[in-house]
Amino acid sequence: MPKLTVITIVYNNVRDIERTIKSVLNQTYRKIEYIIIDGKSTDGTMEVIEKYKNRISKIVSEPDKGIYDAMNKGLALATGDYILFMNSGDEIYDEQTVQNVFDSSPGADIYYGETEMYNDNWESLGRRRHEAPEEFDWKSFKFGMNVSHQAIYIRRSITVPYDLKYKYSSDIDWIIKAAKKSSNIVNVHRYVAKYLVGGMSKKKHRESLKERFQIFSKYYGLLPNILNHIIIAGNLAFYFLKHRRTND
Repeated sequence: MPKLTVITIVYNNVRDIERTIKSVLNQTYRKIEYIIIDGKSTDGTMEVIEKYKNRISKIVSEPDKGIYDAMNKGLALATGDYILFMNSGDEIYDEQTVQNVFDSSPGADIYYGETEMYNDNWESLGRRRHEAPEEFDWKSFKFGMNVSHQAIYIRRSITVPYDLKYKYSSDIDWIIKAAKKSSNIVNVHRYVAKYLVGGMSKKKHRESLKERFQIFSKYYGLLPNILNHIIIAGNLAFYFLKHRRTND
């Protein structure tokens, strides 16, 4: 039974933090280390966290230099065999999810699955537009981020700290680096996470897209990345046209 470290990053999210905490603590899988990194919240978030302090492995509440700085603090404290980031507002899919992930295949470097999207009223929007690929490797992001951060379990020994020069898309860089070191990546063929839409990368969409373009160019080359983005634009146009017809 491998040990899983789940890391939750939160700042002033008293409305959603309890849902996230419960989704971790209610797992049937018992070998979980839970770390919460709070950015010195002032809205009552810490009072909610304190209710569960006896069941949370480590709690840090202090100012940080942004989300990836906070994630690096969590990584530095982690002792598990695998890492999962489940940020405030998101949930592990159901109570058996972690058990099902590790039961799917022993000893993988990376496990990944599907993500269900939820709106601000916690109503399901269905599966992400980018469906998780049947097979995944470090080149799989060339047509977009098709595995979400909340839906990927990575062996801690192949992770590195997040690159803080990226403010909105460092998670893509982080996953690609780990995938390049992986020899065994397993698709668990199930939903593993519920994701609250509208995070930082959505609020700063243009900046996030610029960073993604830089990251993809670094790994895939500038010219192939430009060609891939033409395909992405075409796929996006087809997706919206198809769904507009469906809605009409």
